[in-house]
Amino acid sequence: MISAHLQAEPFDLAAEQAALVGSHTDLGAVVSFTGLVRADDGLIALTLEHYPAMTLAQMQAIAADAAARWPGVLGRIIHRHGRLLPGAPIVFVLTASPHRADAFAAAEYLMDWLKTKAPFWKREEWADGSTRWVEAKASDDTAKDRWTA
Repeated sequence: MISAHLQAEPFDLAAEQAALVGSHTDLGAVVSFTGLVRADDGLIALTLEHYPAMTLAQMQAIAADAAARWPGVLGRIIHRHGRLLPGAPIVFVLTASPHRADAFAAAEYLMDWLKTKAPFWKREEWADGSTRWVEAKASDDTAKDRWTA
């Protein structure tokens, strides 16, 4: 099972891993990814907006797809929303499996699909007072498309 969660508050990586792994003695690999707000070119904040029910439903669908592809993988997705400052964690993907290849593949799959299919709108704030909405990147679509080939 791979669970999906939305929250405004930061997450505790060690606590999340301990909760996922628990007393499972059949696991041989744990893979984690944490996405952070970058302070590119004077960025002072990134605000993530979403429609909670729609966003969570899409994240759960992505998690269910990954769980179907890698049935032995356990996992957890946490995506934050709200106003975040540079250095703050935005997204956390954690996978655990008896074998490392499945844990890595599932984590990559989850991130590639979250980047392109989870409905978040990101607004950047700059030191000069300007703001702009973040556009989708073709490179993210290319990364996601490798899973459909």
